[in-house]
Amino acid sequence: MMSRADNSPRFVYIAAAISALGGMLFGYDTGVISGAILFIQQDFALSPTLEEVVVSSVVFGAMLGAVAGGTLTDRFGRRIILVLTAALFALGAVGTALAPTITWLIIGRVIVGIAIGVASFTAPLYISEISPVTMRGRFVSFNQIALTSGIVIAYLVDYALSGMRGWRWMFGLAAVPSALLGIGMVFMPESPRWLVSRGMVDKGRSVLQRIRGTAAVDDEVQDIRRSSAQQSGNWVELSSPLLRPAMIVGIGLALFQQVTGINTVIYYAPTIFQSAGIESASVAILATTGVGVINVLMTVVALLLLDRVGRRPLLLTGLAGMVISLAVLGTAFLFPHLRVLKWFAAGSLMLYVGSFAVGLGPVFWLLISEIYPVKIRGLAMSIATVANWGANLLVALTFLTLVQVLGRPGTFWLYGLLSIGAWIFAYVLAPETKGRSLEDIEAHWRAAKHPREMGKK
Repeated sequence: MMSRADNSPRFVYIAAAISALGGMLFGYDTGVISGAILFIQQDFALSPTLEEVVVSSVVFGAMLGAVAGGTLTDRFGRRIILVLTAALFALGAVGTALAPTITWLIIGRVIVGIAIGVASFTAPLYISEISPVTMRGRFVSFNQIALTSGIVIAYLVDYALSGMRGWRWMFGLAAVPSALLGIGMVFMPESPRWLVSRGMVDKGRSVLQRIRGTAAVDDEVQDIRRSSAQQSGNWVELSSPLLRPAMIVGIGLALFQQVTGINTVIYYAPTIFQSAGIESASVAILATTGVGVINVLMTVVALLLLDRVGRRPLLLTGLAGMVISLAVLGTAFLFPHLRVLKWFAAGSLMLYVGSFAVGLGPVFWLLISEIYPVKIRGLAMSIATVANWGANLLVALTFLTLVQVLGRPGTFWLYGLLSIGAWIFAYVLAPETKGRSLEDIEAHWRAAKHPREMGKK
């Protein structure tokens, strides 16, 4: 593997922070509905079915955005798509805030969802392609920190505006970070890897020199040109035997990130806390905010460790923590009359979220931004993202039904069993990409090597 001096000027931090606003909007618009729906339901006299449509319309839009976004980012570039995504976020924010009817509100939420679907993979994709090798995990994790912070901000905004029933303001405030994302990306360069892969070698070299802080980037440019020349950039290449392991890893982690139950916590945490014996609604909401804070803090821990410890150790450790916490959580619900167990339920819920935030949460988004060839990276990431949002929708629609059929203990034990499956999958197939350039990773697949061999010297 080629050694390079990875200078990281302030410019890379700024570019990563601005593009990570897409992640913050992803988190905010996902979390804000939990408080807003209480007042929307009353103002529009929603039936249970319409309430489900309002909540799930964002997920539907996200799937549409993920489907279309991959082709668009590969064809037109990462930067311009992020600018257009910011415009969609702003349009959706204003549209939902001013919606005169429930139909317009749903349309606005679908627009927001489309923006989320595109931003959820384009932001980490852009950050990955501008980052130096030795700090790529840290920079890409900016997006995950922004995402988890957006959820906490949404909870706090909901709480602050609940006294005035201000659901329109809850939605409308998202226009502010949308504007910052759009304006900021106007002044950012295009991904140098995308430029070189599209034949704009001089522009790509100029951008690399700017973000690396050195004129000595010829070796990196040649690596990108060499790998791009081996790619067709179409669907056929995605299904080829050489890239099939990378597709299996991405789609598999996408599914496991959701079917292990994380969004049951995001969507239903107050209900879970109350079911565990915390009767006060205000205390349950406060505990939910605590869950969001732990999510952020442990994501920061992941950011500090990804480029030191590596992706696989964090992923496997986090999954093990999820298995243990789900086993304890299910057991706590098995004995609801023992009041002491409500604290075990709360503690295990916190451990579950922390384990997810240090492992499967950030590592999935980081790996899918690293393991695919440059010409089809956007398309491949969009496929994994569609799988992720599809599993998200499945979990959201089945959680309450599972509780009715299996009971709360059985439901959380089922998520625990799926987490065991995720650990086995990750142990067998997840590659270690720490310290490897994107071109080295691609060369590994083309050499038909097993994913677990990637981290070996």
